[in-house]
Amino acid sequence: MTQRLERRQFLGAAAAGALFGSPSAQADTAGRREVRLEFLHPKELEETRAACATIFQPLGTIEWHGVHNVLGLDAVKAHALCLRAAQKGGGVVSPPLFGGVGGLSELHTFIMDPEDDVFSKLLRLWLEQLCREMARDGYRAIIILTGHYGAAQQIVVRETAVRMSRALGIPVLGTPEYWLALDEGYTGDHAAWGETSLMMHLFPDTVDLSRLGKPPYQGVGGRDPKESSAEDGRRITETIVSRLATLAQRMPTWNYEMQDRFIDAEATLVAKQLSAPRGKQQVWTAWRNVATAMRDYGRQLAEECFDEIKASVAKL
Repeated sequence: MTQRLERRQFLGAAAAGALFGSPSAQADTAGRREVRLEFLHPKELEETRAACATIFQPLGTIEWHGVHNVLGLDAVKAHALCLRAAQKGGGVVSPPLFGGVGGLSELHTFIMDPEDDVFSKLLRLWLEQLCREMARDGYRAIIILTGHYGAAQQIVVRETAVRMSRALGIPVLGTPEYWLALDEGYTGDHAAWGETSLMMHLFPDTVDLSRLGKPPYQGVGGRDPKESSAEDGRRITETIVSRLATLAQRMPTWNYEMQDRFIDAEATLVAKQLSAPRGKQQVWTAWRNVATAMRDYGRQLAEECFDEIKASVAKL
């Protein structure tokens, strides 16, 4: 009974995500090709898919992101990046899902699966079904971009993507957005310099640094958010969007040999992330030197240098 209730709550959060749209996001898409799946008519969708058969799935959750950021930061950030990538490179964007693994022990945070639960009972099943439906509807590539990225969340998303790539015969990428911009100094944080800079660029009206007061800041992890800037957010955004757009164009064209190389590289990465703790250490063990070992992951992925990715993983 409890599991059924939790599942209904999770799907309800996902449905709420389908209605998401902010003035800033709407203004950004004004005059551009509509790529939001929920706003497309059948004919428009079929034409868009014929041109590029990639679909993006943004992920996030409802979680405290300091007093200076909005609670839906993770999902709205991922959604905005996917929209820009689809408009640049092709494809369509599915409504964002608000619900994932873990979250801070702070106010106004919805935790759907426990923080370090790599055996997700909700997110994994939901992503599996989404991938099956996307493939059944004719998409030839899926990009799952998570803006919420505790270690277990990252593992669940990437492991599910690897498994569904094999099962469906199409490439499925599951990654946090920051992995695509490690070489820009964005190594993932929580409501700190990186995420706040992105929001200052993507949704400037939502950030209010004057609310922060003096450090330490409640529920903030990483470089001081007072050092954030819209310019840094623009630079990070352009890197992520460019690489996502390139992947959206190329992934549907991969033959089985290319798909196998991609899957092998991603499987090597998630296996390292999953096994590094040896059942005893923290789930974050495989991230200790990610900023240096995986610095070029985003470039390598976009340039289809899958053997280089595997070599990088060996250094984790």
